Amino acid sequence: MTTPSTPRRTLLAAGLLAGLAVPAGAQTPPNLTIGIGGSPTSLDPHFYNASPNISLTMHLFDRLVEQDARARLQPSLAESWRALSDTVWEFKLRPGVKWHDGRDFTADDVAFTVERTPNVPNSPGGFGGFVRAIQRVEVVDPLTIRFHTAAPHPLLPTELASVQIISRHVGQGASTEDYNSGRAAIGTGPYRLISYRSGDRTEFQRNEQYWKGAEPWGRVSYRFMPNDASRTAALLAGDVDLIDQVPSNDLAKLRQDSRVTISEIQGLRLIYLIPDYSRTENPVFVQDNEGRPLPRNPFQDPRVRRALSIAIDREALAERVMEGTAKPTGQWLPPGSYSYNPEVAVPPHSPDQARRLLAEAGYPNGFRMTLTTPNDRYPNDARTAQAVAQMWSRIGVRTQVDALPWASYSSRAARQEFNMRLVGWGSVTGEASYMLVNIFGTYDRERRIGASNNSRHSNPQLDALTARATATLDDEVREKLLQEAVAMVDRETSMIPLFQLVNFWASRRGVSYEARMDERTVAMGARPAN
Repeated sequence: MTTPSTPRRTLLAAGLLAGLAVPAGAQTPPNLTIGIGGSPTSLDPHFYNASPNISLTMHLFDRLVEQDARARLQPSLAESWRALSDTVWEFKLRPGVKWHDGRDFTADDVAFTVERTPNVPNSPGGFGGFVRAIQRVEVVDPLTIRFHTAAPHPLLPTELASVQIISRHVGQGASTEDYNSGRAAIGTGPYRLISYRSGDRTEFQRNEQYWKGAEPWGRVSYRFMPNDASRTAALLAGDVDLIDQVPSNDLAKLRQDSRVTISEIQGLRLIYLIPDYSRTENPVFVQDNEGRPLPRNPFQDPRVRRALSIAIDREALAERVMEGTAKPTGQWLPPGSYSYNPEVAVPPHSPDQARRLLAEAGYPNGFRMTLTTPNDRYPNDARTAQAVAQMWSRIGVRTQVDALPWASYSSRAARQEFNMRLVGWGSVTGEASYMLVNIFGTYDRERRIGASNNSRHSNPQLDALTARATATLDDEVREKLLQEAVAMVDRETSMIPLFQLVNFWASRRGVSYEARMDERTVAMGARPAN
């Protein structure tokens, strides 16, 4: 993706900010500077279902339904919604909402959004799974829209809370690059775009006509700062007002600093390992002990996957690598969540049993492999991968680590260029089907399943169970079906779960931040402390 030239950004800023001058005599609002650790890759709100991208575009675009800091549903562009029948949902839209260019927001914009969402070219992992149940969209009137589904789909309002709404008049024919250039980055959200520089920073000006009322910050500078030490130093020097992904080795020091406030909450993100399932033969980055390529992919064998899982000491990862900022797990939701399965335990640490399983699978002397990880996306991501590699090497699977910047890692992972990789997934819906559909669901572009299934995992039995669960209206019965699916993933070791993150933010004195379970860092969660 290219970055627009400076003159183009200047013209963009001038156009968007026309008419936004502060009235004479009004107090100038304060500005906010945010330093983030994760790298956004686009301003297109439907390009990539990754938390840094979503956090960034939430400043510009609203959703029909939004989630608060604890992932609870709240009205947004839709004032209300109801099921008219088992297969028809009706949403009443909020009157008086304007796009940043002054045009009216209507149901036709929602219909256009649903049409575009699953069809973004070159998406490394999109949002099609959120609209997969919608068979037909009916625009009843400018403020009423109905979604028709082929089967009962009780999760539709929850899923639509992850789809940002774009306008037809700007978005028709617009490409991802048109959003990145700013031409199509026209939303209904609390901020307007000034400029976007990929890999560096994004500048926003508040939307004085925002339907919720103007935000307290006049201008927001949203900066990508991948280096942990630099983020902390910038906060302490006063160069930024708020940082996310607070480095675990700085937490104790920052807690004692009167200039800093720490916000924290148990997160919904799982950090896990997953192999490539797209190859049965001639796997990449796997060799025998003499360095010769293996003819078959060892990770297709569940015994090998289980061996690698139980070779990992998750308590050591949580305490030593993550320094108490993560909790070991055997599944993808924290205890107490809807569809968390209490029968699925943290995998035991058993190197001897791991060696036995490898021998049973035909690898008594192990093999060589590469573990690929991002180095600027999740807290301590590369350090975690290095620790896992050491644990695997102790059972005879000699592992080297390849740590890449997120922008390169994400695009290559989408093309199945790795065999074993470290990745994270945040279950923002607060229930199990989100990961079942998007990560473990058999990749099917037409059916909009497996939108983020870059490993190409496929289990028809699991697909059928997931489909039954998501079409079940009874909450108790649906939860049991989802728990059964969680157990199936565990039995097959479809992935190797490591731990769930605790989310941390640090802000300077005078700025408060409401910690979010979905880990998103947004100016809308920051407030002047006074």
